Amino acid sequence: MGKRSKIILGLLVAVLIGIIVTEIVRPRPINWSPSYTLASKIPFGCYVLYNELASIFPHNDIETVEENIYDVLVDRDTSTAANYILINDFIYLDEQETNQLLKFVDEGNQVFIATSNLTGKLADTLNITIEQRYDIKEDSTKASFTNAHFNEEAFYFERGVNPAYLTSIDTAKTEILGHIHVKSSTLLNNTPNEIKISPNFIKTSFGKGNFIINTLPIAYTNYYMLSDKIGYSSQSFAYLNDNTLIWDNYKKSGRKVITSPMRFVLNQSALKWSYYLTITGLLLFVIFKAKREQRIIPIIKPLENSSVEFAKTVGSLYHQKKDYTNLNHKKITYFLTHIRNRFYVNTTVLDEKLIAQLSAKAGKSIEETKDLIEFILSLKNKPIHSEQDAIVLAKKINTFKQFYGR
Repeated sequence: MGKRSKIILGLLVAVLIGIIVTEIVRPRPINWSPSYTLASKIPFGCYVLYNELASIFPHNDIETVEENIYDVLVDRDTSTAANYILINDFIYLDEQETNQLLKFVDEGNQVFIATSNLTGKLADTLNITIEQRYDIKEDSTKASFTNAHFNEEAFYFERGVNPAYLTSIDTAKTEILGHIHVKSSTLLNNTPNEIKISPNFIKTSFGKGNFIINTLPIAYTNYYMLSDKIGYSSQSFAYLNDNTLIWDNYKKSGRKVITSPMRFVLNQSALKWSYYLTITGLLLFVIFKAKREQRIIPIIKPLENSSVEFAKTVGSLYHQKKDYTNLNHKKITYFLTHIRNRFYVNTTVLDEKLIAQLSAKAGKSIEETKDLIEFILSLKNKPIHSEQDAIVLAKKINTFKQFYGR
C-alpha cells in the first residue's frame, strides 16, 4: 500500500471515529411522547408519581399489575377492598374487562381513571362523554377543584395539554369534583374569546363503589410532578380510601410490546427457558462439532432400466380410464414398429404380401399370421373397443412373439 493510500485510509478512519464520538456525546433530544409507564423517566412518563405513591399513601399497600384488567380481577379476593388506578391518554376496555371492572366497583371498591379519551362500553354504562379540544398553538390551561378545603384554588398547565372535559354525566349519581377552563375559540381564530368552565373531575357511584374520573392525565406525569403543579395530583388522590392501591402498568401508551412471532414463547417462563436452553445447546454443539470431519461417501446406485416400469405405469393409466380404444391403437402401433424394425418389412399396407413376408421371416404359419393381421385390421376399423378386444389383442401379439423372441 502506497503512502498516499495510507494517508487517505487514515483520514477516512479519523472521520468515521469522529462521527461515532460526536453521536455518542451529542445530547439526546427530549422525548415528549406520552408514556405513563412507571419506569419511564421522560417528561410524560409516570416514574415520579409511582415512586411517590408511598409518600402520598403512607398507610396503603401498593400492588403493581402488568396484565389486563380481566386477568387481574377475575381471581381476586373481593373481600379485600382496593383502589384501582388507571392513568393514560386514552383508555378502551373490551367487554370482558368492562364487566369485570364494573363488578369490582359494584362490590364496594373504587377505580381512579385519569384519561382524556374514554370510550367503549364503560363510558356508555356510566353515561359519560368526553370532548377533547385540539389547538394549533399551545396555551395555558387552568384547572380547579370544587373542594374549598384544598390549599390551592387553581393550577395552570402549559405543555402537552389538549384540554378535555365532560359533556355528559349521570347527574343523579355523579358529584363534580373539579373544572377545567377552556377557551371557546376556534382553531384559526386568535381573537380573545369567552372562557368556558366545564367539569373535568367527577365521582360517580356504581353499586357500592365509585368511579373517580379526571380528564387531565398529563397532570400526573413527571413534567408536572417535578413542578409546582404536584399539588393537583396529590389533592385529586384525596378521594381514594386507605385500602390497597392497584397500579395498572398495562393500559399504557408507552408499554413495550413484543411484536416478534416468539412473543408467546417469551412471555411464558417455562417456554422461555426451554427456548434459551435449546439455543445454548445448539451453540455448544456447533462449537464442539466444528472440527473437520470426512464427509460420508454416498452410495451411488447404478442406473435402473425404467422402460418396463414406465410402460406398466402408462398401461395402468389407460386401464384405469378404461380407454381401450386408445390403448389398442398404441399396442398395434408398437407391434407394427417392432416387426418393421426386426424383420424389415413394410407395414404401411396390411395385405397378403405383408402376411407372406412376415410369416416367412418370423417362422409362423400363414394361418396364424393372417389371423393376427386380420384382427388388427378389424380393430382399426372399429370405432370403439371393449375390454375384451384389448385382452384378445394382447394374447395374440404375445403368442405371435413367443417362439422367435422379443
